[in-house]
Amino acid sequence: MKIIAPFPGMEPLAHRIAAETGAAIHPVALHRFPDGETLVTLGGDPEASEVAILATLRDPDRLALPLRFAALTARELGAARVGLVAPYLGYMRQDKRFHPREAVSAPIFAGFLEESFDWLVTVDPHLHRNRSLSALFRIPARRVATAPVLAAWIAANIPDAVLLGPDGESRQWVAEVATLAGRPYEVLTKHRTGDREVEISLPDSTVLRQGTPVILDDIASSGHTLVGTLEHLRRVGAPPAICMVIHAVFSDGAEEAIRQAGAARIVSTDTIAHPTNEISVGKLLATQMQEAAREA
Repeated sequence: MKIIAPFPGMEPLAHRIAAETGAAIHPVALHRFPDGETLVTLGGDPEASEVAILATLRDPDRLALPLRFAALTARELGAARVGLVAPYLGYMRQDKRFHPREAVSAPIFAGFLEESFDWLVTVDPHLHRNRSLSALFRIPARRVATAPVLAAWIAANIPDAVLLGPDGESRQWVAEVATLAGRPYEVLTKHRTGDREVEISLPDSTVLRQGTPVILDDIASSGHTLVGTLEHLRRVGAPPAICMVIHAVFSDGAEEAIRQAGAARIVSTDTIAHPTNEISVGKLLATQMQEAAREA
């Protein structure tokens, strides 16, 4: 028997995965006490079952301990194996020491997770110098690539799309989405001067005049990259752009700032539950979950 154990807020995605796998859904309950501690309660008996805990790590500091408590409790109660499905995987950005005495959090957090789980599946992790998840994890760890579902949505909804990547690091995956959708693309230049300060420049290209701009970003947190891009597009006289985001982190005020900057529409995947979710990764996750469990 297979069990999906979603954390609070992850139930809609759990049902989409279950529709593909036939798994039972046993939600995890979290009760937070006034002193900040959390009581974790599993939603069903995991004995002899393959358990997949579903928790997006948008707020990893708040969720990390409950995640570990849930995994170890499932194991204590007889689960055959326990995997983690983290559609958004936090702490992957800090993969080197940029200043003296900084913690290199990516390998530390990976080690923390693999102490509790037999396998892991995530969606388009924010990797930089680590080329793959296998460089960080010793357990089977599989990446879901969203390019096919992004391209399918674009082809079905914006047939005249012109895709824009926010920076040089995005070139490879933006090019892949553009190729799959059969649409042209351009890549911007981004210079970050602080956590909330971003300077954007765009090539002087006739491509922008050929259709509807679609800005692709893997993570929208502060929203400043998207805001800067929208403002630049407005200055050069481009049509209102659609913002497409894989991971809709959206810190306080970010979504409103993006809309005020002139976004015609904001579309995201359901890796993080948000009102802008229009593209589901449930089917892709189901496939990679089954592969990872077989490898474990």
